[in-house]
Parts: sequence; structure tokens; C-alpha cells
Amino acid sequence: MVDTIPPALTPDDPPEARIHEIIRRLRRAHPDAHCELIHEDPWQLLVATILSAQCTDERVNQVTPILFERFPTPRAMADADRAEIEAIIRPTGFYRNKARFLHESAQRIAYDYDGEIPPDMEHLLRLPGVARKTANVVLGVGFNIADGIVVDTHVKRIAHRLGLTTHQDPKKVEKDLMALVPREDWIDFSHLMIFHGRRVCKARKPACTHCTLRDLCPAASV
Repeated sequence: MVDTIPPALTPDDPPEARIHEIIRRLRRAHPDAHCELIHEDPWQLLVATILSAQCTDERVNQVTPILFERFPTPRAMADADRAEIEAIIRPTGFYRNKARFLHESAQRIAYDYDGEIPPDMEHLLRLPGVARKTANVVLGVGFNIADGIVVDTHVKRIAHRLGLTTHQDPKKVEKDLMALVPREDWIDFSHLMIFHGRRVCKARKPACTHCTLRDLCPAASV
């Protein structure tokens, strides 16, 4: 039997036909893709992820060492004066809301979960300030549990450009991606997309001429 060469993929092919090649190329282009929030355990990751809303990872990483030195455990933060939390995290923006989320989440973790971060979506979503994106980060990075796909602004933007979804709501975008991406790739997929968004497929000026996905992307050079 003579092996046949599979036909070349095009941007017009359905997402399910292109997704494996998209993932393969992203892995090749960004072998260093990972969560850039510096943390030592799921508790620190949860805190850093809450702080990362509307803030760069770099800025969060400047703030968290001070925060964790002052409040090294959920119990320590649960018993803290919220004003002190606010003062430390102020550079991350929206610091009053974030301080409230951190304080109330720490109290629930300390007193309802014996100081341990619950490793499941249902209980994580009960924590103040935690929606699916944050929960997916904690589960995927902190526990290596693939319960969903992190959808941030980069993932959402690139998924649209690649024609992997037509939705705007992050939950619906995540649902579309979960149906396309093999479960064993869920955790890595968001890291790959985020790195690609920061380095190549930027919001205002995507570098299509340098993009490894150009010949698979309906939005390339448009």
C-alpha cells in the first residue's frame, strides 16, 4: 500500500480539522509557555490570580512577595486588617475589591476548608472573587487537574481570529474550545495561546507575517 499525503489545511477548513495542527505549531513556537505568576503552592497561586485581573503578571509578581511575607497562610490573611491588605496590593489596581475578595476567600479557606485550597471546581467557585477563569488556573496549574480551559483576553481574541468560536461570552468560548481541544491539552492550550497573544497575535497589531499559524487563520492579514 502506498502512503498518501494528507491534503494541506486551509483557513476555510472547519476548526476540528485544524485544531491539532494549531496546537502542534504553537508548541513548536512557544516551548517555554507556562503560567508566569510566581507562586509556591495553590494558595499563593489563587491570590496571584485574583490580583492579576486588569493587571500585568509582572506587576503582580512585584507585589506578592511582600503580601506573602506578611500573610503567609490563609489563616494569617483571614485574621488581617483589610486596610493593610489594601495598602500592599494597591499597585495592582482595583485594590479595594481585590482586598475584599482576598480577605473573604481567606476566611472561607481558613475556617471552612481547614486552610486548604479545595481542588475542585464546585468549591472554588464558592470563593469570593473566583469565577471559572481563576478556578481553571488554580486547578490546572496548582493541581494539574484539567476541568476546563482558561479563557482570558488573549485566548478569547485568538480563538476568534482562528475561527474556533463565534461567541463573546467567556463561558461559551470555553465550551467551544473544550469541544475542540483534546482534554490532555486543555491546561497547556491556554498557556500557548497566551504566549502567542503576547508575542505575536497582539490586540492592536498582530504580526501576521511572522505568525506560525498564518496559513491556518481566517483573520490573517485581514
